[in-house]
Amino acid sequence: MANHRPVRRTARPVRTLPFGAPPRAWLSSEWAILPLRLFLGVTFLYAGLQKLANPNFFNASSGSSIQAQLIASARISPIHLLIGHLLQFAKPLGIIISLSEIAIGIGTLIGLWGRIAALGGAILSFSLFLTVSFHSSPYFTGADIVFFFAWMPLIISGSGTKLSLDARIARLAAKENGLPSPEVVPIVFSQVLTLCGQFNKGSCNAQQGKKCGPESCPVLLGPREPIATRVAIDSVDRRELVLGGIAAGVVGIGSAILAGAVAEGGRLVGGAKVAKGSSATLKAGGGNKSSSLGTLIGNISSLPVGESATFTIPSSGDPGVVVRPTSTQLLGYDAVCPHAGCTVGYYKASNIFVCPCHGSEFQVATGDVISGPAPHGLSKVAINQATDGNLYVK
Repeated sequence: MANHRPVRRTARPVRTLPFGAPPRAWLSSEWAILPLRLFLGVTFLYAGLQKLANPNFFNASSGSSIQAQLIASARISPIHLLIGHLLQFAKPLGIIISLSEIAIGIGTLIGLWGRIAALGGAILSFSLFLTVSFHSSPYFTGADIVFFFAWMPLIISGSGTKLSLDARIARLAAKENGLPSPEVVPIVFSQVLTLCGQFNKGSCNAQQGKKCGPESCPVLLGPREPIATRVAIDSVDRRELVLGGIAAGVVGIGSAILAGAVAEGGRLVGGAKVAKGSSATLKAGGGNKSSSLGTLIGNISSLPVGESATFTIPSSGDPGVVVRPTSTQLLGYDAVCPHAGCTVGYYKASNIFVCPCHGSEFQVATGDVISGPAPHGLSKVAINQATDGNLYVK
């Protein structure tokens, strides 16, 4: 008989998930929402730095300034009365918003005071929803309401135990008090039953014979009660609070230095360049202020061919814009951008209307949207011309 030697099999390397995630990590919320947490952190940090780096945001004469955006929001917001009172504090308000976005972004990214950062993000997102995108139609075309609900999982779960400074502080505080790591891993409850010596025919001996279930399982609860059911703060929580406060102070100082450097750099560079549209104001000639044609807004003699002019729409008080493509053609529109209420401008070189706040572009011939975020085009305004050249709007 031939000799058969046993075949030696090379041990396979153990496969692990990225960042040391446990098996079935997707069943744990802290791992499932990690991409969302990183996205929200980067987005809010960028938003705050972008505002500070752009001097036009604080320049009242710029069409993209915080002042211009507040005025635009006052036209469409359900809290327009409050916005009207905030106009005199526009610049300090812009600074507060910028610094808040930076603080929320950094806190979310590094996982420091995660629930507080998420709550701040939700409040800021809901405020922007009420002031900027309340009238977006359909409602899901406005980003602010989506951001508001995107913060909800982080308010519920916090920063988690991975890639989180909160988790590091919690582990350090537990170690100092002789307690095991508070890290939570997903486990199928049927496996808990096979490991727990207190399970007895559907009941739990550790809970005086109560029905066994995951909602009150002492194995899953661990040695410390959840914060929601705890009566008093313990030494571990106090230590976490102290260490978290120190970390927040250090990060806050670093964030302030970063914000100041970005703002100064933006001032030296000159900030984002904002294109200026060409526009004149219609001048009224002689004649009736109102007639069957409507309310007088000016005379065609003050509007050369190929140029635009602004006026006030009598029926609504909104700013209007009229363009004269040819000697016989007049195109009038409500100049309020349907996205956030900013006033669009006419750009002769490109023959388009552009919103200075968020970059929406509109066709001159029809008012239709070329590119968003505006959900629809500009509202048309009929321009009536009398025989003497006067222009009227109803």
